[in-house]
Amino acid sequence: MSKAVPEPNQNLILAELPKADYARLLPDLEYVPMPLGWTMSESGDHVKYLHFPISGIVSLMYVLEDGSSSEVALVGNEGMVGVSIFMGGDSMPSSTEVQSAGGAYRLPRKVMKQEFALGGQLQHLALLYTQALICQTSQTAVCNQHHVLDQRMCRWLLMSIDRLHDNSLSITQEMISNLLGVRRESITEVASELQKDDLIECSRGRIKVINRGGLETRVCECYSVVNKEYERLLGFLKAAK
Repeated sequence: MSKAVPEPNQNLILAELPKADYARLLPDLEYVPMPLGWTMSESGDHVKYLHFPISGIVSLMYVLEDGSSSEVALVGNEGMVGVSIFMGGDSMPSSTEVQSAGGAYRLPRKVMKQEFALGGQLQHLALLYTQALICQTSQTAVCNQHHVLDQRMCRWLLMSIDRLHDNSLSITQEMISNLLGVRRESITEVASELQKDDLIECSRGRIKVINRGGLETRVCECYSVVNKEYERLLGFLKAAK
């Protein structure tokens, strides 16, 4: 027997829509799986769909000419991927890659633009979410410049498990090094320290957070700054945690 597909309203933005708005969108929402490592769009691609994740994590990545990369934001079921559709641009300067496998509902570009033009709740939530996303990308840039890798790693772990609603991550240290834009050896060293302090457990291809409170005392201010802005703009997030 095939597994039932989750409902679109497991995405928190879709769940906040009035019943009439949600019912109007439902026929145009299509479920798509998000396998690990899937590049949803490259930098400069014409964005054809707005994706509403219901599970998993999508990373917004900047890739330099030499192939090095760095994550600038995370998107889980609290948000959407493809904001350029309603912000007036045809493409995004970043690429989008699935960091943790899951699923999403996609809405065609044309339908989103029509819905946005109505000026209803989806437009309101989309603009608030975009403001929150800008806060996250800006704070990530500050964090990368001013905070040590130990703090950045704690921030990344906390933001990831918040979006997965799980304390366990299926990810390699090589992948984390690409996301944080540092050498793998540096990630191995920091992960070893966090494990020695009984904050995480590391196994091959998996990291489990075993002391969330310990990570929260060790993380830099950037984690709380971003969380407070998301909760201020999108108040339903606080109740969802």
